[in-house]
Amino acid sequence: MQPSPARQPHPVPSVEADSSTSIRRILGELASDPYNQIFRRWNWKSAVMSALIRAIIFFSTNIVAGLHAALAAVAADTAYRLTTAGFYGTVTQTLRRAEPAWHGALATMLILPLLNHSLEFLLHWARGTPKLRNSIIVSVCFTAVSTLFNWYAMRRGALLVSGEGDSLARDMARMPTILAGFVSAGPRALWRAANKRG
Repeated sequence: MQPSPARQPHPVPSVEADSSTSIRRILGELASDPYNQIFRRWNWKSAVMSALIRAIIFFSTNIVAGLHAALAAVAADTAYRLTTAGFYGTVTQTLRRAEPAWHGALATMLILPLLNHSLEFLLHWARGTPKLRNSIIVSVCFTAVSTLFNWYAMRRGALLVSGEGDSLARDMARMPTILAGFVSAGPRALWRAANKRG
């Protein structure tokens, strides 16, 4: 019996900007059918990764107020992230289809952090997280980078669910290469722009 071939990473789609991939069309699909477009496609990979990383952030920024306060902040934020981050991941997964690509990146950077941190602030303010200001500042800075990274990784077939991606283990195996590409994307874009002017 022949062993089944390993699944290949999903290639970056090469599509022209048209009505089916315009940011307006994609946002319209999300708004018109949120149950099927968002809730049924909950991105558990995003939920797990976000909960783990935010737990570290809230623990490290609140430990100065005592172990009990730090663990309480971690518990509150973990419950929040496990509930909501999967939905944000689903929206990011959908926005990765937008062309031109920078439209999707811009929408991801503006829409998701606004929703995300408005709710996060209210949650921690209501429960009295002691180092709320520092926690939110660090969380917002992390979101600015992580949201763009998630979008970048999803454009390359990683961190996808609903039959569109590979296993989390294979995603993690590819992550060093994706991370290197993400870190070098800015310098490479500047280099190309400089060569065009030269």
